[in-house]
Amino acid sequence: MAQSDLLQSDPGLLLDDATGRIRYLPDAVPPERAQAWFAQLRDRIDWHALRREMYGREVDVPRLTQHFRLDDPALPAALREAAEALLALTRIEFTNVGLNFYRDGRDSVAPHNDHLEELQRGYPIALLSLGSARRMDIRSKHPPRRALHVELEPGSLLMMSWRTQLNYDHGIPKTGARVGARISAAFRRRPEHARGGFYRGA
Repeated sequence: MAQSDLLQSDPGLLLDDATGRIRYLPDAVPPERAQAWFAQLRDRIDWHALRREMYGREVDVPRLTQHFRLDDPALPAALREAAEALLALTRIEFTNVGLNFYRDGRDSVAPHNDHLEELQRGYPIALLSLGSARRMDIRSKHPPRRALHVELEPGSLLMMSWRTQLNYDHGIPKTGARVGARISAAFRRRPEHARGGFYRGA
């Protein structure tokens, strides 16, 4: 099933036109379950601190990351449960999940789109948010310019169609406000030829 029922016309749609479809479900996962998954992932994942070349020097990536195939026998229980919940909700069999751990307001991800060669054509990206709320900015790449600002609440699910990656960037900006830690679990379906992990964030 290339497109989820969640990306069909309904009140949750933030965007639905030729440039793509985006839907936000603020209560996709019950709060108690979302908090339990957050605590398990925060405390039991072997988080990676990456460094990246930027402006001629190597800098820390401002968040921690990890990545799993969903058929990995060692997949953490919280991610297995989350994948099962998303399958029941969307009827889409995702193959991979990329995790980003935003420890406080200083952690962020710059505006970006997912690399299309690492996504199976026609399948959406499902972003599950755990922990504290953070704002996501979604901006069009082409005129007419438009912007969406979505407060990603704990237990929420943001669905972005494949086509949105052609036409929009998304990112989590830094904030000076006091915010708690957040984990983003980005579920994707990857083509067989794709290799490596996802370390961009949302």
